[in-house]
Amino acid sequence: MSKISIIVPMYMEQDVVNSCYDRLTTVLSSLKSYTYELIFIDDGSTDETLSMLEEIANKDFKVKIISFSRNFGHQAAVTAGLKEANGDAIVIIDADLQDPPELIPDMLILWKQGYDIVYGKRKRRKGESAFKLFTAKVFYNTLNALSDVDIPKDTGDFKLVDRRVVDVVNAMPEHNKYLRGLFSWVGYKQKSIEYDRQERVAGKTKYTLSKMCKLASNGIIGFSSKPLKIVGGLGVFSILVSVIVLIYSLVSYFIGGPHLSAGWTSIMVIITFFSGIQLLSLWVIAEYIGKIYDESKARPQYIIDKKINIDDNKT
Repeated sequence: MSKISIIVPMYMEQDVVNSCYDRLTTVLSSLKSYTYELIFIDDGSTDETLSMLEEIANKDFKVKIISFSRNFGHQAAVTAGLKEANGDAIVIIDADLQDPPELIPDMLILWKQGYDIVYGKRKRRKGESAFKLFTAKVFYNTLNALSDVDIPKDTGDFKLVDRRVVDVVNAMPEHNKYLRGLFSWVGYKQKSIEYDRQERVAGKTKYTLSKMCKLASNGIIGFSSKPLKIVGGLGVFSILVSVIVLIYSLVSYFIGGPHLSAGWTSIMVIITFFSGIQLLSLWVIAEYIGKIYDESKARPQYIIDKKINIDDNKT
């Protein structure tokens, strides 16, 4: 009998803890050919999320809890869940229930057909602002334009992954993991399953603009060197512009044609333009160097405060 591990990262989700547990157990209990475990990762919540999870875990030993010492971020929480999961198939799903647990049986059917990764693809995203929809579209278009790996559009972390794929990802020593990209990068047989993304059951999203920008940065820098090539292209462009201006000035001087204006406006435009290119280039390079520096420190991606219903001598 195959075992399923469900990974649910949570941060300040006291409003959805019980409904999330109820929906997941209802779906999983109906799967008679599978056993399951629920792994909740409390990402340093300061509300009642952890205490509510502990109350559930005391009654249901299929519920396992990992509690971080502080907030380390969504990707770190998912990574911790992947390392603790014992299942033959692992499902990643957010606690807000925007991604329907009822889709898990359909994912398992595709998994049984031989697909190693089954990821949810959103047809519609209900309850999300025009700004969120626009930025998501821009992000995926930009990421795919820059990345050397084809990362599916309109997807998130909601997916089913085979055990062997998880083992490969767990073996990667990267600190700033962008898991959506890694699951595409590893290859294997993949299949999408479409669904309508619902509004949150309760509470508000904890994914702020700054967190989304950090995720986008990890995705682009972690899976592409093209920004560095663009920097080089800007340098070549700057040199060409300066050469053209020099040639024009020399030709104008020797044939007695009109000289370039030495006015304040033209000087300031040229200075600010090329200064902007230089600063932009330095920023892109600094992002890559910053990631290298972060990796070189070899700090853990997260720190676990405590575990509940988890045997560290797992098999």
